[in-house]
Parts: sequence; structure tokens; C-alpha cells
Amino acid sequence: MTDEELLREASRGVEAAFLELYERHKTAVFRFAFRLLNSVELAEDVAHDCFLSLIKQPQKFDSTRASLRTYLYAAARNLAMKHFRRAGHLVAVDDLLTEPPAPDSQQPLYQALDKEISALVQRAVASLPPLQREALVLFEYEELPLSEIGKIVCADVGTVKARLYRARQALKRSLSGYFAEQTETCVLEEAFKSTTVR
Repeated sequence: MTDEELLREASRGVEAAFLELYERHKTAVFRFAFRLLNSVELAEDVAHDCFLSLIKQPQKFDSTRASLRTYLYAAARNLAMKHFRRAGHLVAVDDLLTEPPAPDSQQPLYQALDKEISALVQRAVASLPPLQREALVLFEYEELPLSEIGKIVCADVGTVKARLYRARQALKRSLSGYFAEQTETCVLEEAFKSTTVR
């Protein structure tokens, strides 16, 4: 069944349909929220609230305007922005070192190196302004096309590109000392490769 069909069934009270939608999208919504908020607890709350809102008001989703994934990302983004406004853009230092669950690596040395690189990248990404951070997360981590990102963040493609450019420049400056042996282009590729949640 498509997302739209499942949502229609879920809005009629079919619990299995809602559970199927939840299983399809929960990881992506959580991961996106985590990358914006750098807190497992806040990301879980955002993901929960997104699905709660969807089940309470399914009519807010319009499949002619966007996919369900886009709708859920936009809802998660809006909830994250509310948090930023309330918190004054501050995130606890302990939360910056928290990582989403990821599969274990086979070798301890690689595991330690991956964890160190991941923490560096997470701190650098967390230091970005929220609008740049969300554009970067959606493009680099979630691998969404610019047009879909524009729908999620309510901005035109040119604005999304500008935010991405500024975010990348800031990350290059922030991470270049840690990846001095590599070219600037490889800095971000290596950084994102090591922090991708599979």
C-alpha cells in the first residue's frame, strides 16, 4: 500500500495501517530531528509529536503538494525550530557528543576513530546556525533533492543553495585543521562518510 492509502486507513482507525506508516518513516524522522537538535531525547519527542499530529489531523497532509516524507520532515523541522526559539539556540555540551544508534564496527581501532571523527563533525554541525544546519542535514545526510528541501523549509531553491554554501564553508573552516592532509573537497566527504547513520 502507498503512504496515502495507509493514511486513509489509519484515519479510519485501522491501527495496523498507522503502525506500517510509523515503521516506514520513524527512523528517518528521528534521524533528521537528531541531526538538527543533537539530543536523542528531543529527537524522540519531535518524532513522536510528528506522528501524533499526523494521526490526529491527517487532513493536514495533502499528497498533491508533497510526499508524506516531505510533510513529516517539515513537521519535524517546525518542531525543532520551536525548540530553538524557546532555548535561544543553546544546546547542552553533553548532547553534542550523543550519537544516534549505529551498527558496531568490527575492529576497535576503527570504532574509536569513527567515534572521534563523528564527535568532531557533530560539534561542527551543531555550531552552525539552525537554518544552515537544517539545509545541510537534509542535503548531505538525508540526501534529499534541493526542490524537496525547499518545500520542507519553505524557501526557494536559490535560498537553500545559499544556506548549503555557507554551511559548507563554515564546516570547511571548522574541520580543516583535523583533516589537514586532505584537500578541502575531501574534508566534507570524509566527515559525512564517517557520521552517516545506516
